[in-house]
Amino acid sequence: MINSTSLISVLMSTYNSEKYVYRSIESILNQSYENFEFLIVDDCSTDNTFDVLKRYALKNKKIKIFKNNSNIGLTKSLNFLITKAKGEIIARQDDDDISKPERFESQLKVLHKFDLDFCSSRAIILEKNKKIPNISYYLPKKIVMKFKNPFVHGTLFIKKSVLEEIGRYDTKFYYAQDFKLMKDLVTKGYKYKFINQCLYYLNTKENISTNYKSQQKYFADCVKKNIIPLL
Repeated sequence: MINSTSLISVLMSTYNSEKYVYRSIESILNQSYENFEFLIVDDCSTDNTFDVLKRYALKNKKIKIFKNNSNIGLTKSLNFLITKAKGEIIARQDDDDISKPERFESQLKVLHKFDLDFCSSRAIILEKNKKIPNISYYLPKKIVMKFKNPFVHGTLFIKKSVLEEIGRYDTKFYYAQDFKLMKDLVTKGYKYKFINQCLYYLNTKENISTNYKSQQKYFADCVKKNIIPLL
């Protein structure tokens, strides 16, 4: 039963993010809500990312770090972390983004008050200082998902039992795994709210979506068309 003191398991997969990962970690450690564990997996980085993680793990007992023996991608890395999570709630955090200090406290209140299965929030694009989603926030999500993913993956706040029930992230989707998950959740009628408040800062520079744009588009198109990726 979710309540105002529930344990939150924060999941982060990181790869070659030594320049940015520290700010993501700091944003979680600075949360006003303190009952959380922070699970981070290094997806076989070739830079000093894991060294950064080790330094933080030594200083803070909330942090538990893991390292993949090979680069397996975000989908499988997140599924691995879900198996390690002890919390009733899973919170996502991307390794190059920033959560506002009140994020967990705000999302937990909404989840508890309305007895939701999951919630997410709007975000601010770091490089442009603009809200995302913008106009599409006010449209029905089932309609928007015919064209794009309206949810910001890093703001996902979901009951672990719901993630397990739906089968975790679909491993057939190496990219756009968040779009696939959100579409499945909405289509199957899970109860949610999209919080108008911006609780997250989103990096859009040199991230997965920009560095692998064509692959992202292909897998996103598969989600929209309800087909299984061939790649």
